[in-house]
Amino acid sequence: MNSDNDLQIAGDILEVPHLLQPPREHPATVAEFVGLARAITADRSQWAHLVRYDATTRWYHRLRTGPGYEVWLLSWVPGQGSGLHDHGRSSGVLTVLEGTLTERTERGTRALAAGAQRVFAPGYVHEVVNDALEPAVSLHVYYPGLTAMPMHTSPHCEARTEPRAVTA
Repeated sequence: MNSDNDLQIAGDILEVPHLLQPPREHPATVAEFVGLARAITADRSQWAHLVRYDATTRWYHRLRTGPGYEVWLLSWVPGQGSGLHDHGRSSGVLTVLEGTLTERTERGTRALAAGAQRVFAPGYVHEVVNDALEPAVSLHVYYPGLTAMPMHTSPHCEARTEPRAVTA
Protein backbone atom coordinates (compact mmCIF):
# COMPACT_ATOMS: atom_id res chain seq x y z
CA MET A 1 0.00 0.00 0.00
CA ASN A 2 1.33 3.43 -0.91
CA SER A 3 1.35 6.35 1.47
CA ASP A 4 2.87 9.80 1.55
CA ASN A 5 5.82 8.27 3.37
CA ASP A 6 6.63 6.11 0.33
CA LEU A 7 7.83 9.12 -1.65
CA GLN A 8 11.51 9.81 -1.16
CA ILE A 9 13.87 11.93 -3.18
CA ALA A 10 17.09 10.19 -3.98
CA GLY A 11 20.16 12.21 -4.81
CA ASP A 12 20.57 15.96 -5.09
CA ILE A 13 17.28 17.66 -5.97
CA LEU A 14 19.23 20.64 -7.32
CA GLU A 15 20.51 18.38 -10.09
CA VAL A 16 17.00 18.04 -11.53
CA PRO A 17 16.88 21.24 -13.63
CA HIS A 18 13.34 20.78 -14.94
CA LEU A 19 12.03 21.03 -11.35
CA LEU A 20 13.72 24.37 -10.77
CA GLN A 21 12.27 27.58 -12.10
CA PRO A 22 14.41 30.63 -12.64
CA PRO A 23 13.54 33.56 -10.40
CA ARG A 24 11.20 36.02 -12.11
CA GLU A 25 12.22 39.61 -12.57
CA HIS A 26 8.59 40.74 -12.08
CA PRO A 27 5.59 39.21 -10.29
CA ALA A 28 3.09 37.22 -12.32
CA THR A 29 0.82 35.48 -9.80
CA VAL A 30 -1.41 36.71 -6.96
CA ALA A 31 1.05 35.27 -4.44
CA GLU A 32 3.94 37.09 -6.11
CA PHE A 33 2.04 40.42 -6.09
CA VAL A 34 1.27 39.90 -2.39
CA GLY A 35 4.95 39.13 -1.88
CA LEU A 36 5.96 42.29 -3.74
CA ALA A 37 3.68 44.37 -1.51
CA ARG A 38 5.09 42.69 1.62
CA ALA A 39 8.68 43.28 0.47
CA ILE A 40 8.03 46.98 -0.17
CA THR A 41 6.19 47.26 3.16
CA ALA A 42 9.13 45.75 5.02
CA ASP A 43 11.66 48.12 3.42
CA ARG A 44 10.64 51.57 4.71
CA SER A 45 13.54 53.16 2.81
CA GLN A 46 11.58 52.55 -0.41
CA TRP A 47 8.58 54.61 0.63
CA ALA A 48 8.70 56.45 3.98
CA HIS A 49 10.59 59.50 2.67
CA LEU A 50 8.01 59.96 -0.10
CA VAL A 51 4.89 60.19 2.09
CA ARG A 52 3.11 63.54 2.16
CA TYR A 53 -0.13 64.51 3.89
CA ASP A 54 -2.63 66.82 2.24
CA ALA A 55 -5.65 68.03 4.19
CA THR A 56 -7.58 68.88 1.01
CA THR A 57 -7.29 65.59 -0.88
CA ARG A 58 -5.83 62.13 -0.62
CA TRP A 59 -2.17 62.26 -1.59
CA TYR A 60 -0.81 59.59 -3.93
CA HIS A 61 2.46 58.76 -5.66
CA ARG A 62 3.21 56.08 -8.25
CA LEU A 63 6.05 54.20 -6.60
CA ARG A 64 6.87 51.61 -9.23
CA THR A 65 5.78 50.15 -12.54
CA GLY A 66 6.52 46.84 -14.19
CA PRO A 67 5.22 44.91 -17.15
CA GLY A 68 1.49 45.41 -16.79
CA TYR A 69 1.40 46.48 -13.14
CA GLU A 70 1.68 49.60 -10.99
CA VAL A 71 2.47 50.21 -7.33
CA TRP A 72 0.93 53.29 -5.69
CA LEU A 73 1.62 54.88 -2.30
CA LEU A 74 -1.30 56.77 -0.71
CA SER A 75 -1.68 58.81 2.46
CA TRP A 76 -4.92 59.47 4.30
CA VAL A 77 -5.48 62.12 6.94
CA PRO A 78 -8.36 61.52 9.37
CA GLY A 79 -11.71 61.72 7.60
CA GLN A 80 -10.41 61.20 4.06
CA GLY A 81 -11.94 58.45 1.96
CA SER A 82 -11.96 57.03 -1.53
CA GLY A 83 -15.68 57.07 -2.16
CA LEU A 84 -17.46 53.91 -3.24
CA HIS A 85 -15.63 52.59 -6.31
CA ASP A 86 -14.20 49.64 -8.18
CA HIS A 87 -10.97 49.32 -10.16
CA GLY A 88 -12.32 48.51 -13.60
CA ARG A 89 -10.47 45.58 -15.13
CA SER A 90 -7.63 45.69 -12.57
CA SER A 91 -7.05 43.25 -9.74
CA GLY A 92 -5.29 44.58 -6.69
CA VAL A 93 -3.50 44.16 -3.42
CA LEU A 94 -4.14 46.80 -0.74
CA THR A 95 -1.65 46.87 2.13
CA VAL A 96 -1.90 49.19 5.12
CA LEU A 97 1.59 50.48 5.94
CA GLU A 98 0.80 52.79 8.87
CA GLY A 99 -2.32 53.64 10.82
CA THR A 100 -5.74 52.06 10.38
CA LEU A 101 -8.12 52.23 7.44
CA THR A 102 -11.74 51.12 7.27
CA GLU A 103 -13.02 49.18 4.27
CA ARG A 104 -16.76 49.23 3.59
CA THR A 105 -18.51 46.84 1.22
CA GLU A 106 -22.05 45.57 0.80
CA ARG A 107 -21.03 42.71 3.09
CA GLY A 108 -19.93 44.87 5.98
CA THR A 109 -17.20 47.01 7.46
CA ARG A 110 -13.68 45.91 8.31
CA ALA A 111 -10.89 47.76 10.12
CA LEU A 112 -7.51 47.24 8.47
CA ALA A 113 -4.56 47.91 10.79
CA ALA A 114 -0.93 48.25 9.74
CA GLY A 115 0.21 45.04 8.06
CA ALA A 116 -3.27 44.00 6.89
CA GLN A 117 -3.67 43.13 3.23
CA ARG A 118 -6.70 42.75 0.97
CA VAL A 119 -6.58 41.01 -2.40
CA PHE A 120 -9.40 41.84 -4.77
CA ALA A 121 -10.56 40.89 -8.25
CA PRO A 122 -11.67 43.18 -11.08
CA GLY A 123 -15.03 44.82 -10.40
CA TYR A 124 -14.83 44.52 -6.61
CA VAL A 125 -16.77 47.46 -5.12
CA HIS A 126 -15.58 49.04 -1.89
CA GLU A 127 -14.89 52.28 -0.07
CA VAL A 128 -11.76 52.92 1.96
CA VAL A 129 -11.83 55.60 4.68
CA ASN A 130 -9.55 56.80 7.44
CA ASP A 131 -11.98 56.77 10.37
CA ALA A 132 -9.12 56.96 12.88
CA LEU A 133 -7.69 60.02 14.62
CA GLU A 134 -4.20 59.46 13.17
CA PRO A 135 -3.00 59.62 9.54
CA ALA A 136 -2.62 56.38 7.60
CA VAL A 137 -0.46 55.22 4.69
CA SER A 138 -1.29 52.43 2.25
CA LEU A 139 0.30 50.64 -0.67
CA HIS A 140 -1.73 49.54 -3.70
CA VAL A 141 -0.58 47.11 -6.39
CA TYR A 142 -2.76 46.93 -9.51
CA TYR A 143 -2.59 44.40 -12.32
CA PRO A 144 -3.07 45.41 -15.01
CA GLY A 145 -2.15 48.99 -14.21
CA LEU A 146 -5.08 51.10 -13.06
CA THR A 147 -6.84 52.72 -16.02
CA ALA A 148 -10.30 53.22 -14.54
CA MET A 149 -11.82 53.78 -11.12
CA PRO A 150 -15.59 53.90 -11.67
CA MET A 151 -17.44 55.57 -8.82
CA HIS A 152 -20.68 54.11 -7.44
CA THR A 153 -23.52 56.00 -5.80
CA SER A 154 -25.36 53.28 -3.91
CA PRO A 155 -23.79 51.78 -0.77
CA HIS A 156 -25.75 48.61 -1.59
CA CYS A 157 -24.42 48.04 -5.09
CA GLU A 158 -23.44 44.49 -5.76
CA ALA A 159 -19.86 43.52 -5.08
CA ARG A 160 -19.10 40.92 -7.73
CA THR A 161 -16.24 39.22 -5.90
CA GLU A 162 -15.34 39.14 -2.23
CA PRO A 163 -11.58 39.57 -1.70
CA ARG A 164 -9.45 37.19 0.25
CA ALA A 165 -7.99 38.72 3.39
CA VAL A 166 -4.25 38.30 3.92
CA THR A 167 -2.51 39.31 7.11
CA ALA A 168 1.18 39.87 7.57
